[in-house]
Amino acid sequence: MTAAANSHGLTFRQDYFGDPAAWAALVALLEDTFGIDVSIQDRFGGPDPTSMPFGYFDEGGVCAANFSAFSMPMMIDGRVVKAAGFQSGAVRPQWRGKGLYRDLMNRAFGWSDEQGFEFGILLADKPAIYEPYGFTVVPQRKFVGAPPLEMRLAGTAHGLSLDTAADIALIRCVLRERTAVSSVFAVAAQAEMFLLNGFFDPDVGLTYLDQFQAVVAWKEDETSFQLLDIAGKTIPPLSAILGALDRRPGRVEVFFPPDRLDWQGTPETFETDISLMVRGSAAGPAGPVMLSPMAEF
Repeated sequence: MTAAANSHGLTFRQDYFGDPAAWAALVALLEDTFGIDVSIQDRFGGPDPTSMPFGYFDEGGVCAANFSAFSMPMMIDGRVVKAAGFQSGAVRPQWRGKGLYRDLMNRAFGWSDEQGFEFGILLADKPAIYEPYGFTVVPQRKFVGAPPLEMRLAGTAHGLSLDTAADIALIRCVLRERTAVSSVFAVAAQAEMFLLNGFFDPDVGLTYLDQFQAVVAWKEDETSFQLLDIAGKTIPPLSAILGALDRRPGRVEVFFPPDRLDWQGTPETFETDISLMVRGSAAGPAGPVMLSPMAEF
């Protein structure tokens, strides 16, 4: 425990998701800080079982500060890399400026090194905080171009809802057996973020393509079709996705490297206030990349 934490009557806790009261306290911290209610994870099977939270609690059980690590294997340039993601970093206003966040980062990064993770990844609105710990910013690029000239018939497709238990069960099953959507840079195995992002963004469409046993996450507006992610044993080509969805867009935007789509797009800078940051002994991606919005955390 840090001297600052000790002087303010805080208790350090690690790996506390088995305690419902402590989990609820973290939910409250994140809702108060970011305005998001992650208790929705209970509908999807509970918190990520690989998560390792590090937190400080006051004597009343309030979570004063937290920083969490979790397992997020990545496919990078054709190789599955043992990677750790970092998230849920927050400190309540009255406890800021006392070194708690720095202490929790040191604990989380140290733990991930001890566990043998060779790659670390996080998203940050203030990247300078993480640079002293070896993180560097990776510019993100979306991939833009015209749709394929011919649409391919791809069996039946039906929309899915995260308000329906059967659809949630189907998506979870597909996510457990998914193939990385890209061999260049993509999540190789992780379910919780896909479900949370699909729930929090009402504009995301989730469609099941039976021929490929795949769930496609997508959006569209007046000018473009936006492909966010694909979870499945087999990655359908873009022509099959557009055919199954009966879409004929003038422009396609793909938010991950499209090497498995039988289609090429032109990399364009993705404008965002959130930086993708990585560190570790594993080599980073060699070409233009983007982390799917369905994998953001």
